[in-house]
Amino acid sequence: MPGLSGRSTFAEQLRRLAAKQPPPRRHDGDASPWSREPRGPADGADPALGPDGRRVPYAELHCRSNFSFLDGVSHPEELVGEAVRLGLDALVLADRDGMHGAVRLAQAARAHGLPVGHGAELSLDLPGEQAGVPDPAGTSLLAIARDLTGYRRLCGAISRAALAGGKNAPVYDLDATVEDLRGHVLVPTGGRRGHVRRALVERGTAAAADALRDLVDWFGADHVVVELTDHQHPLDSEHNDVLAGLAAEHGLPVAATTNARYAAPDQAPHANLVDAIRAHRTLDDMQPWLGPGTAFLRSGAEMHDMFARYPGAVATSARLGREVAFDLRLLAPALPPFPVPDGFPDEADYLRHLAYAGAADRYGPRDHNPDAYAVIDRELAVIEELGFPGYFLTVWDIVRFARESGILAQGRGSAATSAVCYALRISNVDAVKHQLLFERFLNTERREPPDIDVFTELDLSRIRPVLELEPGSRG
Repeated sequence: MPGLSGRSTFAEQLRRLAAKQPPPRRHDGDASPWSREPRGPADGADPALGPDGRRVPYAELHCRSNFSFLDGVSHPEELVGEAVRLGLDALVLADRDGMHGAVRLAQAARAHGLPVGHGAELSLDLPGEQAGVPDPAGTSLLAIARDLTGYRRLCGAISRAALAGGKNAPVYDLDATVEDLRGHVLVPTGGRRGHVRRALVERGTAAAADALRDLVDWFGADHVVVELTDHQHPLDSEHNDVLAGLAAEHGLPVAATTNARYAAPDQAPHANLVDAIRAHRTLDDMQPWLGPGTAFLRSGAEMHDMFARYPGAVATSARLGREVAFDLRLLAPALPPFPVPDGFPDEADYLRHLAYAGAADRYGPRDHNPDAYAVIDRELAVIEELGFPGYFLTVWDIVRFARESGILAQGRGSAATSAVCYALRISNVDAVKHQLLFERFLNTERREPPDIDVFTELDLSRIRPVLELEPGSRG
């Protein structure tokens, strides 16, 4: 790679790389602030339109963000910005062994009206520590949630694997994972590390056919799709021909994907540098393993040209992308009812009682500080209108228990703008005195659940006798 190779340090390589990158530009209107200068026709034509001037429907079913540590490059917002510019019907984020970018993806997509889906690449058969390896071993299972239940089950499978294996080394119980996900996920055959394509590359067509039958047996033919990806490696076209043939034999649909690691072509050098960092090698040493810089998002028109040999593959991607898209806001769980003491008809009445009792302690009687009580009255009205009294009672109960147990607890962040939180002693910041803006924390325009962060720290001087630490113990 001209200008980036050599035996220089990574810091020097990073500086050279940064010097070559155009700064992110901010757009007017509703365009993504993460977008860079667009690629495409010099005449400014719509990149989503084909040669006949018609829009080519397409949805990307397989891309990774920088939440795929030392693999993906682009922020979720960048991927959304480029997908919107390219006119995609939908975008599915499938990071490795995690859903960490899901919320940011959903928030960015919501602002643009872009449908998005959520999946993950589950790393199977990991041989152990992968640091310092140019080409990581193991296979992967690409699973895309079909609905909210699928999203929850996929998160559960990832969490169990992380607990079983440890950081960056998940261990999946394949039988349990399949049983839990069956019927709730769409399973493309994956890219280079996918169960089917890796079998094809390493052991041939018969092995790939066996691997495809595995997926059908595990998840059912209605939930498996044969994925065709072309990164312009020498054998990509040949492998796609074999996979398309296997799909026809098994009566399965084929879908074209970019299997993108970054949003746009100008980020390919970043991906190469990430690969080198992961492998603990210089860019010169990584040359045999570096990709041709083709793992970026493409428009429907571009994909139609690339996969013209496979009729329907691009249209199938568009259809499936729309099918699996859903709004992540619907996942906000309903809290269980808070057990209010006898004599209080509901949570709102009990919260009001606690808030006014705390206000009397903090501010004195109402006639001594009417302004403070006016603020509390207004906040309580908003809390009750939005249906969150139970949430405030739950946080109050946690903080109360923590302090009574010798655990120092302190509300922090935007909750400090609430006089109710101050009265409940969730926060020790007087929002009235400092004239803080409660709407930054909670307001009727957003109608989203509040977020009260509670910082805790053990007071060992109070609980050490209970712990009965051995002499010389490090705690």
